[in-house]
Formats: sequence, structure tokens, C-alpha cells
Amino acid sequence: MDLPLRIATYNIRKALGNDRRRDPERTLRVIAALDADIILLQEADMRLGQRPSALPAALFAGQPFRAISFDDDRDSLGRHGNAILIRDGIDVLATAHTDLPGLEPRGAVMADLAVQGRVIRVVGTHLGLIRASRRRQLAALRHFAEHAHISARLIAGDFNEWSDVAHLAGLGAEYTVLPSPPTFHARHPVGALDRIAVTDDFTLHSIAAALTPESRRASDHLPLVANLTLQAAA
Repeated sequence: MDLPLRIATYNIRKALGNDRRRDPERTLRVIAALDADIILLQEADMRLGQRPSALPAALFAGQPFRAISFDDDRDSLGRHGNAILIRDGIDVLATAHTDLPGLEPRGAVMADLAVQGRVIRVVGTHLGLIRASRRRQLAALRHFAEHAHISARLIAGDFNEWSDVAHLAGLGAEYTVLPSPPTFHARHPVGALDRIAVTDDFTLHSIAAALTPESRRASDHLPLVANLTLQAAA
């Protein structure tokens, strides 16, 4: 049986809004309103010191989703600012994280998830500002996401690519980069910086930027939300 999945990716800018207010509760309201099964976050941790989470753990109480732990020795939500939230009822089978090559410190997080008996691999990332670095990072992500037995794979995040999707070809032919609407800048979106790439196991039904008065203020990026179907195994 085909399995519907709602996936979101969102650069929360450390919960710092366009009104220059750091408001984690507002950020979490925007996330909750997405009603997604899996949410990939970028800039989810502060940059300095022990890199504490921009979203305090206490705020997750009562939410229908939780953050995946990546066994960091800091009080971080994820790694390199990348985090994965999942709806209650989804099981975590394995996790991993990696550093990505390039001049800037960048990385990615990965989780193998069991959703209603189906297993998928999900990778969240935030690519660099320099295109030469992004090319290397895309190739590294392709290898990081490989798995001999999990064919259904998804890579999402802030890809930082302003130009044509052809510049994301480093992910390889097995991934389709979904057609993304502009998500940056949240006040007047002109750049499709946030992306979701999937293997052929997924079918796209709709994809849109979550444009609301609160999401316009909560970050400089809008959340990107895709309604997908995981196809039944052959």
C-alpha cells in the first residue's frame, strides 16, 4: 500500500525573526502549524560555546513531534545546526552525522526511520555559500546517504543555490530535486534556496512555501512543505 508522507524543511535562523526578536515559542508555533511527519531544521543551534539549542527542550512538551538525538556532548538539538523532528509514532532505527568538505564548517545529519512498517533514510543539511564547496558537499552527501538495502531516501535542507537546479546535479541521477518555489527572503521570496531531493520511491503530489503572517516574521526563510507518497514495494 502506498504511504502518504508530509515532509518539511525549514531554516529557523536560530529563532531570530525579521523583527529582530529571538522568539523560540513563535518558531515552534510555525513548525507545529506545518503538520508534517518529518521536519528537517537548519540553524537550529546557537553558533558559540556549547551550541545550545535555539529551541529549549521544555518547549517540546505537549507537542506531537520530538527531536531525534544525535548523541552530541553539547546541549544541541542536532549537529552543525541541522536537526530532525519526527511525528510521534515514527521509530528511529539508526542515526549518523558527518562533516562536509569546504571552507566553511558544514555538516549533515541522517536517520533511518520506520513509518508504518516502511523504512526510509532521511538526511538534513545546510550547504555552504561557495559553489565550489557545494559541489564537493553534494558528492559527499550522495555517498553519506547510500545504503545497500534502503532504497527510499530523501535529502533536504537549505542548499544555498540561487541558480538553476542543474547546479545540484552532484547528488547523482538517482535523486530528483523537487521543483521548489521561492522561500527566501521570507518577506519577499525570490530565491528557491530550500530544497527536497528524493529517490524514485517517492511521488510528489504538492510542494509549497508555508506563507503565513507568522512565518513571514519568524525567520528569513519560509518553510518548504511537500506532500509525498512512498510507493508500495514491488
